[in-house]
Amino acid sequence: MPTEILMPALSPTMEEGTLAKWLVKEGDTVKSGDVMAEIETDKATMEFEAVDEGVIGKILVAEGTEGVKVNTAIAVLLDEGESADDIAAPKADAPKAAPKEAEAKATEAPAPSKPAPAAAERAEGERIFASPLARRIAADKGVDLAAIEGSGPRGRIVKADVEAATPGAAKPAAAPEAKAAAPAPAATPAGPGAEAVKKLYADRSFEEVKLDGMRKIIAQRLGEAKQTIPHFYLRRDIELDALLAFRGQLNKQLEARGVKLSVNDFIIKACALALQQVPEANAVWAGDRILKLKPSDVAVAVAVEGGLFTPVLKDAEQKSLSTLSAEMKDLATRARSRRLAPEEYQGGSFAISNLGMFGIDNFDAVINPPHGAILAVGAGVQKPVVKDGAVTVATVMSVTLSVDHRVIDGALGAELLNAIKANLENPMAMLA
Repeated sequence: MPTEILMPALSPTMEEGTLAKWLVKEGDTVKSGDVMAEIETDKATMEFEAVDEGVIGKILVAEGTEGVKVNTAIAVLLDEGESADDIAAPKADAPKAAPKEAEAKATEAPAPSKPAPAAAERAEGERIFASPLARRIAADKGVDLAAIEGSGPRGRIVKADVEAATPGAAKPAAAPEAKAAAPAPAATPAGPGAEAVKKLYADRSFEEVKLDGMRKIIAQRLGEAKQTIPHFYLRRDIELDALLAFRGQLNKQLEARGVKLSVNDFIIKACALALQQVPEANAVWAGDRILKLKPSDVAVAVAVEGGLFTPVLKDAEQKSLSTLSAEMKDLATRARSRRLAPEEYQGGSFAISNLGMFGIDNFDAVINPPHGAILAVGAGVQKPVVKDGAVTVATVMSVTLSVDHRVIDGALGAELLNAIKANLENPMAMLA
């Protein structure tokens, strides 16, 4: 029976994507792991791999098509012995929705597809859908296909399912799914709608810019963040002269290795160590509870065309400055070309947003949920400071810590910011 290849959800926030490029054509043979297409999500361009073997019988969605909903059939895969003639035509009793009906349906959340029956629930004699390769492997291993729950499209049993199965052992029936939580009410649009705004500028010249997936997600997530997260802000000035001198010495010693440390590399390290020094603040909001993380996974905002990414440096407290520098450069480069994998920009408990290189003295950053805090970093500028009753000049950087009050209270936030300041003003201690 021909198998529909469905538009995958390549990130947790993906609802639709652009089928940027097909890397196969009708009639090509594919096997598990072969890259079939490039798909643009709200965050990145990712490769889509085949999960089964067969022949591409028909391509249903042309490359370059935008707004393809997740779980929409994009191609048909034929098994051994099948041909394009076996591809079923659309059912007569399922006519295409009328325009008004389709528009109404588009506003509703897509209904979850009915899961295939668990292995233990299959009725005797019920047809088992499995790929030819999965059947051959099952026969070789002595695995009963009826005891396997398929992970492929429409519950189809694929190679990976059979390889993970224990010969002769039936998979226990799946536990009943927890009742899905009621969907949150749709957010009320902030301000007047598009048509109302356009009327205000009807006599002015303007260009209408269509929102891409990234811009929509940024608007949605940060709008929710400001509406639902009780932000409070803590500010400190940090003297950088000791750090700048120490950085200069290190860069001279590392020059032969082609390593050049930035001030931002020291900020990342200082924050990672501070999260270890104040472990109660290394936490995220999880709806009805707080999750306290053990490693310091620090996200760093990277500006890209049309938006931003926050790639995460995992276990940052354990890494050397040169390692953090190299890793950050790699993540930033791939972020700008939208080549990050979802696991590289998801997670973390803390974020850094540095606008100092743009000459910004100070600003307040918006928390990226579920993070507990974000540090907004301004430029280092020379200012007069008073030390031991005498006025002197120092390079001072202003920072603002935006804190989720549900996760971190005022005194704890102050303790975290003081630890960050102490690390940056005593940089040599960060290497101890």
